[in-house]
Amino acid sequence: MSALYMIIGTLIALGVLVTFHEFGHFWVARRCGVKVLRFSVGFGTPLVRWHDRQGTEFVIAAIPLGGYVKMLDEREADVPSALLEQSFNRKSVGQRIAITAAGPIANFLLAILFFWILAMLGSQQVRPVIGAVEPGSLAAVAGLSAGQEIVSIDGKPTSGWAAVNLQLVRRLGESGSLRIDVRDDGASTGSTHTVALEQWLKGADEPDPINSLGIRPWRPALAPVLAELDPKGPAQAAGLKTGDRLLALDGQALTDWQQVVDSVRSRAGSRVVLAVERDGARLDVPVTLASRGEGKAAAGYLGAGVAAVEWPATMLREVSYGPLEAVGEGLSRTWNMSVLTLDSLKKMLFGELSVKNLSGPITIAKVAGASAQSGLGDFLNFLAYLSISLGVLNLLPIPVLDGGICCFTWSSGCVVVRCRTGCKVGGSRSVSVW
Repeated sequence: MSALYMIIGTLIALGVLVTFHEFGHFWVARRCGVKVLRFSVGFGTPLVRWHDRQGTEFVIAAIPLGGYVKMLDEREADVPSALLEQSFNRKSVGQRIAITAAGPIANFLLAILFFWILAMLGSQQVRPVIGAVEPGSLAAVAGLSAGQEIVSIDGKPTSGWAAVNLQLVRRLGESGSLRIDVRDDGASTGSTHTVALEQWLKGADEPDPINSLGIRPWRPALAPVLAELDPKGPAQAAGLKTGDRLLALDGQALTDWQQVVDSVRSRAGSRVVLAVERDGARLDVPVTLASRGEGKAAAGYLGAGVAAVEWPATMLREVSYGPLEAVGEGLSRTWNMSVLTLDSLKKMLFGELSVKNLSGPITIAKVAGASAQSGLGDFLNFLAYLSISLGVLNLLPIPVLDGGICCFTWSSGCVVVRCRTGCKVGGSRSVSVW
């Protein structure tokens, strides 16, 4: 079923984003008096085709991994004298810029729409309350402690852990002072703490900002009683069963599931001994942990889980907006994510961020499937982020993107071919290959 979600989610994601991108070029080209010869969704053999009153051919093709808009252009083919005024190359510089920029702008408008819908739908967020601080960590040195709620980072309000993570991501690879404002439970005033950063997580393949600061988010206590097992995981292979209570790992007492998670993660590929209580008897079960990830990002894997518990109402908050407020929220989130995307690209260029953080087609497919399976809200959020990435990357003032000559480049980790003004192989044509 997960594979089906991945396929469907990916097709919808690519179909919606590419169609809107190319529709932007199409719509503005029409308004500028340019004759559009073809608007294709997908590549390969046409499955469905039709023509409108202006002679544009609309195509739905067999390979749904992109699309393109082809416009009349003298540099691409001979144009009848009666149609010269409808050629792309005959339009003013301002009109050609507008047509070229219309695709990325369509992506931004789509992101604003998605964020507007999400803002009105509202969301339930977990209050960013610190559950524990690792001794000797950056957070500990800064004076942060358990029980404090993070209310802002660098002056930006943080309503939940997602907002905390987003603000921390902005500082990856940097040196300087990170300002964290917190409030103790029940207190009316807060305090400010400064974390000293020195090339923080520079070049990390899979950065975990919150964890690297030494902060452990508050979570309700989970008893280490197994409720599910991965059929192909180490726990199942070792003979562990659902209902087993984990008592200790290599002699270290376990009272909470998070202790199990932390201990297992730090022992990738190791052989450990789990003390287990089963039917009132104590057993010692040797388990060889699996390893997931590569290099420094490798983490131990047990292949077991526990049953979820209810979160206290006091630790949750509902965040929603009215129709007008949601417009401002949509604009704000789109702007902030656009700036973050540009900043991240700059950091990758200068080696402050690993280029492995640029997701490719496989990662996009996995995320699309996971978000589609999680629900409409998560899927719309993913589409909005990906749409912003496409918009930002295609507005960059370099030849390999929209507005440049025909060439190949990477767009969100995907190969993109752009053929436009001055291209010897094709004039005003936009092609996206995923």
